[in-house]
Amino acid sequence: MTDVDAYITTIEGPQKKLLCVLHELILTQFDLQPKIRFRVPFYFNKSWICYLNPIKKEGVELCFVRANELSNESGTLDFKDRKQVAGISYFSPEDIDETVLKTHHSRSSPIG
Repeated sequence: MTDVDAYITTIEGPQKKLLCVLHELILTQFDLQPKIRFRVPFYFNKSWICYLNPIKKEGVELCFVRANELSNESGTLDFKDRKQVAGISYFSPEDIDETVLKTHHSRSSPIG
């Protein structure tokens, strides 16, 4: 069991399911390595790419560390008054659109 798996087991409610689904998606689709940093799951390849941030109202925000370098033509990334980091908030597993994530992944220079 990785430290991220252990972290997910400590979460209760709907956030746990969201974290599980997003964690598995990131590991299987994008070949990133997980680590706990700043008390949340971070994912990296050669540099930090993204992290999962549990948010109020039982949601999880998938944040991209260098989002300012990504295309946001679809308007899915929310910067929330941040200059570099932006995220996509999810409140149920059905909200997760793998196509959108793959689009952001393919346009992100640090990943691949």
